[in-house]
This record gives sequence, structure tokens and C-alpha cells, in this order.
Amino acid sequence: MRLTLGVLLVAQFMLAVDFSILNVALPVMGEGLGFSLANLQWIATAFALCAAGFTLMFGRVADLFGRRRLFLGGLAVLGLASLAGGLATSPEVLIVARIFQGLATAAVTPAGLSLLTTSFPEGPLREKALGLNGALMSAGFTTGAILGGVLTDLLSWRWAFFINVPVAAAVLIIAPMVIAESRPQQRPRLDLPGALSVTLGLLAVVFGFTQAGEHGWTHLPALGALAAGVLLLIAFYFIERTSPAPLVPVTVLRRRTVAWGNIAGVLAFVTETSLVFLLTLYLQQVLGFSPLAAGLSFGVLGLGTVLGGTLAPRVIARTSTRTTLITGALIQTAATAALLALGTNTTTGLALMLPATFIGGVGNMLLIVGFMVTATSGLPDHEQGMATGLATMSQQIGITMGTPVMSAIATGAMTTTTLTGILGGIHTAIAVNTALVLLTALTTTLFLRTPTTTDK
Repeated sequence: MRLTLGVLLVAQFMLAVDFSILNVALPVMGEGLGFSLANLQWIATAFALCAAGFTLMFGRVADLFGRRRLFLGGLAVLGLASLAGGLATSPEVLIVARIFQGLATAAVTPAGLSLLTTSFPEGPLREKALGLNGALMSAGFTTGAILGGVLTDLLSWRWAFFINVPVAAAVLIIAPMVIAESRPQQRPRLDLPGALSVTLGLLAVVFGFTQAGEHGWTHLPALGALAAGVLLLIAFYFIERTSPAPLVPVTVLRRRTVAWGNIAGVLAFVTETSLVFLLTLYLQQVLGFSPLAAGLSFGVLGLGTVLGGTLAPRVIARTSTRTTLITGALIQTAATAALLALGTNTTTGLALMLPATFIGGVGNMLLIVGFMVTATSGLPDHEQGMATGLATMSQQIGITMGTPVMSAIATGAMTTTTLTGILGGIHTAIAVNTALVLLTALTTTLFLRTPTTTDK
């Protein structure tokens, strides 16, 4: 059982690292392959579109055709795509590699998470496993930022891709020996209309947010994509109401644990991942740190998330997932609000930022583990792929939406390009970030009236 958990956690950690490892390397990568400045963002966007857009569909595919099969197939694609990305000699090859990395992530993440939830019975063991998973995922996101700077400075940006290959190969060798196949006895049909509408809808929404972050909220293509995405998601809801084999049964979407748990998850990932972006901007543009030094500064945040992931199962066991969600959100709110006092002095800035990010990391991980347990509880094993697909979709959308939204807010609020003007824009975005975390606490308090993990 421990070996199974270890293999699944290693895979999830690798995927989390992959989300952020290229952030520091983007300028060097663009220069090396001849990307124009305008097209550089497509290195991240191509990955994000696929990772967020196809997650729910692959989560259901895992339920129908075998979670281990999809998990292993996705890992093989991820390893090959990473190798292709590292060997790329043109922008086109790199973008194709990023697309396949995103598709592989959309397959592996929900399949791995559903294998984890079905390997451990609902209760303390599953909560502990999800706590470790959440801690490693958040620590992986932070580690990716640090590792990207180290590899780029010491070796080459290509190693940000190559590092996935041996890890994927090791998991592919070990996993078949320790992970049993998991699938329902009766295989219903895949809901193709539902899969197409939700996938295209999510692709449109994510594309709209990334375009708005780059060009502003009055950019017509961004607004058009967001409108099309909303219409497609509304169509998805009505398709699911009448489908004989729905991708996501409407009755599941109406569960308070699923609905409000996933809303909390989206906001948790929107706020923390975008805060990393805002603080990177602060460290480099205001304090003058190098990319590597800025990345290393987030090591404290990583320690906070590991501590929060360790504490979360104990807090859930002694209280409830609802209390854990609210407590985590309030801790994160207080820590984020403290960052509004950041100034232009390096010493006082770091003296405030380091403990605030550590405490905020603890709170955010209580929130994330509470979300994962809430959103996957009270459902039978044959629906765990769908439930973890929804939870993973919330995670991917949060990660994808956070940075462009906060980037647009910060940029719009910058009155000048001076240090004071840049800092003012960052403060405005941090204030919005704080309000969103507080909103998470309020909505959970008002609508998730669930005293235990098994209530609906």
C-alpha cells in the first residue's frame, strides 16, 4: 500500500513541477528558438489549454476504460513529449510538445487521483493520502519555480523538459507491479455530446482568460471566447440532464460537497498561484532580484505548504472538512492581507514576505486538502474518476485563470512605470486576491452546511 502511494505521489509531484518549471526559463527559451515576444506566452498557453480543457473528459474515460491503463498511457505520452520539447529546434515543434504535455497531464492527473482515492477507504487513511498529495502538489509548484531557475542557469532550459523523462520512465516500470487496474464491471457508453461541449467550453473559457490577461478585458477576441465558453458550458448542463449515460450526472453536480467543494478549490488555486506571480513581479521589478533569487525566495512558501498538508488530515479528523476549509481560508486571508504592507525596502520587504508566505502556505494547503476531501467524498468507487476529474478540472482552471486575471488587474492599476507605480498595481491585485480568499471562507460558511466528510 505504501509503495502504491509512493508511486502515485511521485507522479503527481512531477506534474506539479511541470506546471511552473518553465516560468523562469521562458525568456531564454524564446530567445534560443526564435519566438517573438508576442508569441512567447503560447509556450504556457498551449499547455494550459489542453491540461484544463480535457481533464473532465479524461477523468470519465478513466472510469470507463481503466484508470491504471490511462495513467500509464498518459505518463508514456508525457515522457515522449518532454523528450521532444527538450530536443526542439523550432517554435512549432516546441508548441506541439507542449500540447501533448498538456493532454498527458489532463489524463494522468485525474487517473492518478482516482487510483489514490479508490486505493484507500473513505475516512482517515484517504484524508492522510490526500493531505500528502496536496502538500506534494503545492510543494511541486514551488519546487518547479526554483528548479527552473537552477537548471536554466547551470545547464540549459532544455533540462526543464529532460528532467521529466527519467522520472516518467521509473514510474512506468514500477507502477504496473504495484498498482492494480480499477474499472467498473459494466462499461456504459461515453457521453460524446457532453464530452465535446464541456471540453470546447473549457477551452474557450481558458483561452478567453489568457487573452484577457495578455491584451486586457476590452479585447474582443477574449470577450468572444469567454461568451462562447459560457454558452457551451450551459449547453453541457442541459445535455447532461437528458443523456442516458451522462459524463457528469446532474444529481452529482447538485451535491453540496461536490459543488461548493469545487468552487472552493477553484478559488484556492486562483489565489495562491497568482500570488506567486505577483510576488515574483514584486521581487524582480521592485526589489531588483534575479529570476533565480526570486525563485529561491519561494522555498519558504514550499515549507509552509508541506506543513499545511501534514496538519490538514489531523484538523479534519478532529473537526470536519467544512471547518478545515474555513480555517484555511481565514489563515490565508490574514497572511495575504499582510502583504499589502510591502514596500520598496529590501530588508523590510523580505522580513514581511517570508513569514507571510509561510503562514499563507499553511492556510492554503488546509484549504486545498479540505477541498479535495470534500469534493471526492460520499461517492461510490465507480464515480471516483468523474469526481477527481471535476476536482482536477477545478485545480487546472484555477492555476490557469489566476495569473492572467491578476496580471490584468495589476497592470491596469499601475499609474506609472516607476517603482511606486508598479508597487501600487501589485498592491491592488493583492487586495483583490485577499478578497477572493475571504469570499471562499464566506461561501463555505453559508452554503457548505456539512459537518462531516460523508454528508451530502
